[in-house]
Parts: sequence; structure tokens; C-alpha cells
Amino acid sequence: MRRHALVTGSGGLVGSAVCELLDSAGWTTHGIDNNSRRTFFGPAGDVDWNVSRLRGTLTGYNHHSADVRDRVSIAGLVQAIRPGLIVHAAGQPSHDRAAQIPFEDFETNAVGTLNLLEAARAWAPDAPFVFLSTNKVYGDNPNQIPLRELATRFDFDDEASIGIDEAMSVDHCTHSLFGVSKLAADAMVQEYQHCFGMPTTVLRCGCITGRYHSGVQSHGFMSYLVQCNVAEREYQVFGYKGKQVRDCIHAEDVARLCLEIVTTPRPGEVYNVGGGRENSCSILEAFDLVAARSGRAMRWTYVDAARAGDHICYYTDLTKVRGHFPQWSLHHSLTETIDEMVAHEQAS
Repeated sequence: MRRHALVTGSGGLVGSAVCELLDSAGWTTHGIDNNSRRTFFGPAGDVDWNVSRLRGTLTGYNHHSADVRDRVSIAGLVQAIRPGLIVHAAGQPSHDRAAQIPFEDFETNAVGTLNLLEAARAWAPDAPFVFLSTNKVYGDNPNQIPLRELATRFDFDDEASIGIDEAMSVDHCTHSLFGVSKLAADAMVQEYQHCFGMPTTVLRCGCITGRYHSGVQSHGFMSYLVQCNVAEREYQVFGYKGKQVRDCIHAEDVARLCLEIVTTPRPGEVYNVGGGRENSCSILEAFDLVAARSGRAMRWTYVDAARAGDHICYYTDLTKVRGHFPQWSLHHSLTETIDEMVAHEQAS
């Protein structure tokens, strides 16, 4: 008998990767996506092409064009499906856009998550519930860590540092409205384990990337950077001399972690998830990595003002997640991921 999974944001980068992996593992997957990304970001954010790809290539994929803000529709779907797994990857993902649409941002990220949790509590209380949170719940607290400035990047002053772990405070800092709405959802997911005993897990992810990302200027840094390079469009850098650092993780590696959580649930746990120090780069370094693959120099301009709540240097300490899930590892290096993304963009 095929098991049934519910994946929100199934047309997005992570959601589609989860759907593909579940399908290959014999699950019947029900994807929820109403293409809100196009509403938030315009035609460049459209994900209908990705939904069509899933429908055309996966044998057990069922699509539902529902809005996570619609409490009645979400409850009805969960009641009808009775999923054995829920992966909640839908959301409004942009700092900049959140400031322009505060109600839509909070309703999508926080209220939408509550709607899904309540539906799960009523109709699928024993199903592992994996929530795709963000490292932006830490606000700009990572910027308080002493840093050193190198030729092409900032880095932690402690040369032995392997990154930021789950002990980082989420308080007394600037988050951006997006960071606040995701933090509200993050805390609520944890609370449903504490209060109701549901098997919920939070993944605080950094820069997730891959070839199926509909990247735009205000979200999807590496995807958008690759698009600009291949199309020879100008890329705009916001603050920190372009030396701000991110660690990149391929969406397929995140999807494999979700499946590991189904196999060995760790209810109530929170994990920082990213590429780690070995897969980190600054924007300046990303320019060189992409140009080396495409053969095209990056065209870019600089704006001195940084984005609100932006991190100067962030890469993930993966000690906890690796300790709890020793079968999981990163299959995609940063250079391999960039090679894949450039090739995909050139072929598009």
C-alpha cells in the first residue's frame, strides 16, 4: 500500500525536491501550491512550470491549488488525505517583500502554519510534521559575533569556528518582518509538540538552492545571480562590500533530510541546516565561481545600504543534525551545484 504525504509549496524549490524524492520512495504525494510566488514576485517568480514538470514526471503526484491561509480548505484536504507525513515548505520568503505586504506575509507564514498544524492535530496527529523555517529567525544576532575582514569575504574571527549552532539567541535583535513571521511559525510548530505531543520538527535553513529555483532579486540569491550572469544582466549588491557570506545547500539534500526524519522522528527538535563552512561563499566569491563555469564575467553595481536584518557572515554548524541523523550527509558540493545551475540556465 502506498503511503500518502502532504507537501505545501510543492511548486517551489524545496517542495518539488521533496515530492520527487517521496515519489521515488513509493509515496503518493499531494502537493499544495497556488502559485503565490508569482503574486509576491511577478512573472519571474512563477512556479507553474515546475508544477507541470512534477505532474508530467511523477507517477504518484496529485496537485491541489489551495492557499495555506484558507483554514477551511486546508482542514478539508488534510481530513480527506489523512497523510502519514506533512512537509510544510510554503511561505512568503523575502525580507524586502514582507515590508511591502506585512499582512500577506504574516498571514502566509504564521497563520498558514497554524492552519496546517490545527488540521494535522485533528486529522493526522501522528504524522511527522517537518517545517521549513529559516536562519532569519536569529535576526541580526549573528552580526554580533566578532568578524575579520579578508580580501573577498568576512569570516568569524575565531578561525576554529565551524559555524552557528542552535544555541544562537532569537531575541533582542532586528529580524525584518519576514524574520518575525517565520519566527512565529517556528515557535508554534515547536509548541504543538510541547502542548499536544505531535511529532513536529523544525529545520532552520540558510541558502537553499538548485536548478529548479525561480529566483528573483529579493529572494533566491544564487539562482538569481546565475540567471543574471548567463543572461549578461546587471546584478545589484546591497552592502557589506559584497563580502557577506552564505552557506549553500542543494534542495535535494534538504529533501533527503526530510525523509530521514520520517524514518527516525525526533519530535520537538530544531536543527540548523545548511551547507556548512565547506560550502560557503561571499557574493564576490560567487561571482568568480559562476563566471568560471559560464565563461562570462559578472556585471554588477553596488548599493551601500544593506538589507534590514541581513547577515554579514553566516554558515551552519551541522554538528547536531549530523549527530541525530548519521545516515544523512551532503551529496552536493557548492561547485557541483553551481555547475548544475549554470548548465540548466544555459539550456533554458
